[in-house]
Amino acid sequence: MGEECKGAGADVNAGVDPAAIEKLYEDVPPMPLMALNHISRLCKSVDASVRFYVKALGFVLIHRPPALDFSGAWLFNYGIGIHLVQRDDARRAADVNPGELDPMDNHISFQCEDMGAMERRLKEMGIRYVKRTINEEEGSPIDQLFFKDPDGFMIEICNCENLELVPAGALGRLRLPRDRHNPPLRMDGADE
Repeated sequence: MGEECKGAGADVNAGVDPAAIEKLYEDVPPMPLMALNHISRLCKSVDASVRFYVKALGFVLIHRPPALDFSGAWLFNYGIGIHLVQRDDARRAADVNPGELDPMDNHISFQCEDMGAMERRLKEMGIRYVKRTINEEEGSPIDQLFFKDPDGFMIEICNCENLELVPAGALGRLRLPRDRHNPPLRMDGADE
């Protein structure tokens, strides 16, 4: 399952024609994007989701603009927002599998500096999770915890800072925030 995280010598872009990588960036101007701002989730119960994201992951409830005249809540922490919207007949969330914990499912991932503390928290709260370690053979093990929120949306907690970023060309296009933790970036030989 860890094939997607192999080191620089592996085919890190399986399914992408190497000759097409150069063309991929043609006619793409530098973009003014800075970072991921928020994710938005449709919820069966905004209250249950607020409790989950506050208690399990330490998010903080923040005020929403008064112009938003529909039921929902905004949470923020770690430089990212989570916007929760009450689901109704007009707003139906895409079906998710609330039972099975499949790391290949759609998910959001949070960087973690203490995987043991996070695992203990999940156990304390009785949250079912899958634990795995990948990339050990490459010398940069990545620990992962996968679990679901109250609506069945997959969440991953990882220490992915152990994985070196190796751009497949276009190194000059990467923009990394200076005031945040970033994974190591390989500068030499990245265009090979």
